[in-house]
Parts: sequence; structure tokens; C-alpha cells
Amino acid sequence: MQLSIGVEYAFHSLFYMVDLPEHKSVGIREIAKLNKITESYLSKVFARLRKAGIVRSIAGVKGGYELARRAEDISFWDIIEAIEGASYFFQCVEIRKKNIFVDDPGLFTDKCPCLIKVVIQEAEDLMRERLKTRSLRWLHDQVEKDFTAEKKKTIAAWARDLF
Repeated sequence: MQLSIGVEYAFHSLFYMVDLPEHKSVGIREIAKLNKITESYLSKVFARLRKAGIVRSIAGVKGGYELARRAEDISFWDIIEAIEGASYFFQCVEIRKKNIFVDDPGLFTDKCPCLIKVVIQEAEDLMRERLKTRSLRWLHDQVEKDFTAEKKKTIAAWARDLF
């Protein structure tokens, strides 16, 4: 299983938005420059985050994006789902029903679900539930604990220079 690079872009971009003053926004260009990532791809990531209600766009010369919800109300799963979608990673196409040894395709009904699908989706459900327990605020607070005072000043200066 592999998540797209868009998930990583989203987490790293949203991380720095936690410290933005209320009603202040940051542009895609600034976030892309900060993380040394492509502006065009990041704009697609932010379109998905906006559609999911994680960020909102602010129009105008000083426009950009701001968090649409409090960081503690944005779970890891919210971010992943915004970028990757809600579908299960494992998509069972029921090839067992087409097996050359199956004389009666009707043998496999809802009463006899594909056990491979059942087990993998159970595991995915557990993963989703775990990811729902971690928030953007939690991530920010955990990472910030390891920042030196100098690094915190550098980040604060970056945010201050935006305005």
C-alpha cells in the first residue's frame, strides 16, 4: 500500500499553517517555496483540501489559504481522505467467481464473502480508526517539542514575513 506524495505535501503544508494568526492566509507560492515543492502540484493538493473543508481560500491581493477548522479538529484520516478519497485501498473484483474450477458462479453470494476482502478491509478499518485519533494539532505539538529556540524563531519570522 502506498499513499501519494500529495498526502505528504498536505501534511507538511498544513503543519506550518497551524501557527498562522487567525484570519491570516498564506499563498500556495509561499508554501511551495517553504517546502521546496512544485507550486502546480501543491495547488491541486489544496483544491482537494478545500473541497474537503480542511482549508478555505481567501480572495484578494493578500489572499491565499487558511485552515477552515481548528487544528485539533483535523485528523490524520481527514487529510488522507481528502487527498486519496474514501474508497478502500483494496478493491476486490471477485475473481474467485471466474475461477476455472467454479462450476456454479452463484455459489459465491453475500452469505459467503471473499475472506481476503474481509480481512484486508478489517485491517484498513483499524488503520482509519487509529488515524482518526491523531490530529494536526497533535502533530504540530509533538514536532514542535523537538524544535530548538532558534528554529522556532526562524519559523515565526517566516510567518511574520508573510504579512
